[in-house]
Amino acid sequence: MIKAAVVVVAIFGGLAYYVWDYNTSPTGGKAKAEASASAAAEEAKTHDPEIGDCVKVADPQGKPLPTVVDCGSPEAEYKTGALIPGQDQECESKYDYGIQYRNTRGFDYTLCFTEV
Repeated sequence: MIKAAVVVVAIFGGLAYYVWDYNTSPTGGKAKAEASASAAAEEAKTHDPEIGDCVKVADPQGKPLPTVVDCGSPEAEYKTGALIPGQDQECESKYDYGIQYRNTRGFDYTLCFTEV
């Protein structure tokens, strides 16, 4: 009976330590998950330009992916000029390039760019 009690206490003690460590350790568990989510959010922001941001575009003829860069950088290819809401919208002739986005939540739009 005492051996069973010792085993149960050891199991609960190990479980309690794991939960405590998961929630308080700065290098693992909850902290690692939060850091990963934060890094993913920052990465997503670099691919979501706002009006006036300069971008470089990866795979412009296939699945274009704009990355926000400093306007003074030699990487800067285009400057974001307009966001036109709606599906299949075309940029005005004053813009050099456009990327159409289709969102599963229903907000479709086109980003229009001028060359830098």
